Amino acid sequence: MLVKNTRNRIFLTLCITGIFAILSSTMSKNPVLKPFSTHLETPEGFWTGFVASVSTIPGILVSLPAASLSDILGRRRVLLISAAIFASAPFLYLIISAWWHLVLVRFYHGFATAIFVPVAEASVAELFPSRRGERLSLFSSATAVGRATAPFLGGYILFISDFGYNMLYLSVGIAGVTAFMTALLFLTERQCSEALPSGSENTLRGLMFTWRNIAGNREILGASFIQASQFFVFGAVEFFLVGYLKDVVQLDAFQIGIVMGSQIVAIILAKPFMGRLSDNVGRKVPIITGSLLGGLPLLLISFSTQVSVLFILSIAYGLGFAMVTSSTPALVSELAPITLAGTAMGFLSMTMDIGQTIGPLFTGMIIATNLGYPGAFTALTVVLWLSTLMFISFRVMKEVFMPTK
Repeated sequence: MLVKNTRNRIFLTLCITGIFAILSSTMSKNPVLKPFSTHLETPEGFWTGFVASVSTIPGILVSLPAASLSDILGRRRVLLISAAIFASAPFLYLIISAWWHLVLVRFYHGFATAIFVPVAEASVAELFPSRRGERLSLFSSATAVGRATAPFLGGYILFISDFGYNMLYLSVGIAGVTAFMTALLFLTERQCSEALPSGSENTLRGLMFTWRNIAGNREILGASFIQASQFFVFGAVEFFLVGYLKDVVQLDAFQIGIVMGSQIVAIILAKPFMGRLSDNVGRKVPIITGSLLGGLPLLLISFSTQVSVLFILSIAYGLGFAMVTSSTPALVSELAPITLAGTAMGFLSMTMDIGQTIGPLFTGMIIATNLGYPGAFTALTVVLWLSTLMFISFRVMKEVFMPTK
């Protein structure tokens, strides 16, 4: 076991790495990606959408294999790979001369986050077995700080200071290199390996067996499904709520920023407290309560036109989202064997990316029909509440068919 000071030092290093890594990856797309894509004369329609979403594909493809390899090779080596991508990918934007180059660079850049997040979360879960909810939530809030800062910093560089695309991507590169250099501190911690699995009992040929082991656990499936549902809805809300506020309610840019920003702030601030709550009362109550709470404001949004009401509803949704997502990673890490912590977090991350990719597509199709925004937000509420029922059913079936002795 690592001493407390060493664990805290490693945790702090992971959080700082996460802030700069996610700042770098987010600033590479928000707000620069759309204007840069237009500058490169990307064909409108499918290819414009593909440029926007191609970086999420690696999350579906490699989150599980990379996290599983970290069970075998150790967390540090795999984290170094992701940090190297964070540091190298931004400088490739500087040599782009055609829109299809942007597709390739975005795809490569997507591997960084796809590898880093589940492996780092597995490390945190192992470092703090009795405080997983709180520490995983603190780590998530740290990365959210980088994600929330990116649009403001990128917008200042690109639009206010008018430094241009090259200066912005140089800034992205500086943040990525900073993440890499910070990660080296974690990778050179001599005592760190004591908290991480050596993988001596695993082989590459055993990967498929471990995947079946994780995917065959009904409780892990239930927790992963409700996590995927949360990000299914979050991805849709993040994109389409702005459209509703602008086109239907006709708020100005400042008011939209207030409503959307309040949600992000609520998530960042609430997650550590929600994680500590789940450590104290168990994972089931926060997950069920958060899902039910998160669905209600979405149901009411389409009946609201006052900024103050929309502000409150946005915060309420953020609190529900924070309550669920501060508990699900901790629950999955507890349900998996300690030697498969990385595989479990990779499986959770993969399902999350699938949900976040499909959600906006599903919601966009509903909005395109006569149902419009009211039908879309109602459908998202149904998704959250149905996922809650399925999660409860997984728990009940386990208690009925596998009662505690």
